[in-house]
Amino acid sequence: MEQTHEQKNITPQNTNNNKFGNWLKTSITARLAMVGFLTLILLIPLFFIQSLIDERSRRQEDVVQEINDKWGNEVLLYGPMLKIPYKIFTEKTLTNQDTKKTFTETIESISYAYFFPSDLNILATVDPETKERGIFKTAVYDSQMTLSGSFNLPDFNMGEINPKYILWEKAKVVVKTSNLKGVTEAKLQFNNTNFEFTSTYNGKANKRYNEVVMHTLETKTIKNLNTESFTKNIPFKLNFNVKGSEQIRFIPIGKETKASMTSNWKDASFFGEFLPYNDDKFTAEGFNAKWNILDLNRPFSQQYFEFLPKLDEFAFGVNFMIPVDEYTKSERSAKYGFLVIGLTFLLFFLIQTLSKIHIHPFQYLMIGLALTMFYTLLVSIGEHSNFLKAYLVAGVSVISLITLYSKSILKTWKFPVFICASLTALYTFIYVIIQLESYALIVGSIGLFIILAIVMFVSRKIDWNNG
Repeated sequence: MEQTHEQKNITPQNTNNNKFGNWLKTSITARLAMVGFLTLILLIPLFFIQSLIDERSRRQEDVVQEINDKWGNEVLLYGPMLKIPYKIFTEKTLTNQDTKKTFTETIESISYAYFFPSDLNILATVDPETKERGIFKTAVYDSQMTLSGSFNLPDFNMGEINPKYILWEKAKVVVKTSNLKGVTEAKLQFNNTNFEFTSTYNGKANKRYNEVVMHTLETKTIKNLNTESFTKNIPFKLNFNVKGSEQIRFIPIGKETKASMTSNWKDASFFGEFLPYNDDKFTAEGFNAKWNILDLNRPFSQQYFEFLPKLDEFAFGVNFMIPVDEYTKSERSAKYGFLVIGLTFLLFFLIQTLSKIHIHPFQYLMIGLALTMFYTLLVSIGEHSNFLKAYLVAGVSVISLITLYSKSILKTWKFPVFICASLTALYTFIYVIIQLESYALIVGSIGLFIILAIVMFVSRKIDWNNG
């Protein structure tokens, strides 16, 4: 009797479990809710995968920056310029504390005028090489530059400076550069006299805001410089050799600036306010780029008083960075993870509904986890290969795994082959979108429209009233 009583207590619970299981098997609404719930659950690993991609990308940037800091960072060259001091006088009203009378005092101080060359010719040869640390690598270079040209008579009229207050005997030649550490030679010949530079510390760059700190190189005072010295333009020649990384830039301060840069680096890209004018800049050995910039082409003056402006935005140059877009493409690919999981679950849902084959929620979960594994494979393989090979290996691995697993669920090869073809088309479609830039939106929209049309066409045979 006691055993019978226990059976009476257990039987209703078993019956309820069976009812729930049968309802999950037969109800379309229940299956849809279950598929939607699992899709949302799988957003959690997708989120962690995106965080992993971001972490690996930042790690790569940190390693590259560490290599660059030791070798020498990017080079931005600003100069040479004539720096001529002059006296200025200001009047200040003071009050005598004893007599309470006010009087005016004239205060003398020193200010500086900066004059750019009338013509500037830049001849640069850059020898890049690749530096590696672990799986990460960056491009560094050793450059030899010759800057030549001339200065004409400085015009102080714009600053309304009285000629008798100009301190010609304290004039200097100034060069500013963003990379002081990498300089291996900086020698100037000015008016047939040789000069060497001394450097001044200008602070440390704020990398958070991509700030570039320009360090100052100055010559000693130029003796015997006066207005009579400029009966003809004064020539100069600057030999400037520097080790750097990532990119090299110049500010076109000459009234006419001509530049020529040669290198054996074949993956260089030109950027900045001005681009090379020669169409044959890329050669079989590397590149030979040429620029010709007039003062009319850039919106700044040939002389400045009291301060020297920041003209970084008008620089031109060459980028030697090794293009590393695997992380960017992996991140873009991961953003489509929700779409891939949703469409794959929808495909299995339609097969289950039309064929009356039962698929357990656990099996849906295993399929979803296999889909998320695609992105970890993509990132890890991409660090040791290019994006296309990583995408192919990860795609083939995941599609093969899901196809074989679906064969064990669906008991026939007809549906697994269809699933394999569908996933192949889906991953191919996403790869095409990732490669496109200007047409990514329109191609993606058309593709999703076609997918929606196919789903609507197939789902018309489902009896939605049953469940």
